[in-house]
Amino acid sequence: MEKIICPSMMCANFSNLKNEVRNLESAGADIFHMDIMDGQFVPNFGMGLQDYAYIASIATKPLDAHLMIMNPNKYIKLFSDLGAGIIYFHPEADLHPARTIDLIHAEGKEAGIALNPGTSISTVEPLLEIVEHVLVMTVNPGFSGQKYLDFVDKKIKKLTMIKKDYNFEISVDGAISPQKIETLGKIGVQGFIVGTSSLFGKKESYQNLIPELKHL
Repeated sequence: MEKIICPSMMCANFSNLKNEVRNLESAGADIFHMDIMDGQFVPNFGMGLQDYAYIASIATKPLDAHLMIMNPNKYIKLFSDLGAGIIYFHPEADLHPARTIDLIHAEGKEAGIALNPGTSISTVEPLLEIVEHVLVMTVNPGFSGQKYLDFVDKKIKKLTMIKKDYNFEISVDGAISPQKIETLGKIGVQGFIVGTSSLFGKKESYQNLIPELKHL
């Protein structure tokens, strides 16, 4: 199974953003991962709409939208119009998550649910029937540079075991090192959100790093 490498753009060098996007694309990045935070659902503010629009205007690869915000249903069309191909949201932030998934599909986009470290599979299991993606948070959402939470591995393993009964792909987000990509890839995880643990701020070029990550 081919690994999908998704640079977390909140970790990119915003002083040279056009070159960052071009270099990541030429190196083989698959999807630009875009974190949107409102300071309420998570204790931080993430990328702005202008940042999203700018990256969408110069990227040739797809963008997702990871909505770490309250009431995400109100913003589905906005991020669809900005160019998101996959829209993730946290079910805890939405009173009617199944309706929000319908809104995403009505926009012709792929729907994903994001599971916080403390969110169990059982609480979202009915939604697994109607989403294309499950994003497992392996750190508490809101900040980069945190430590990987090993207890989440049990949840990831269970999802890889049951996904054959549904129609979703699994991605992981948070302190994703090369070692984690190798280990989790072997058990059936396909998508990897990569930030400072494996891609940004390294001495090696993206052109070297991304192919290495894909072939772990």
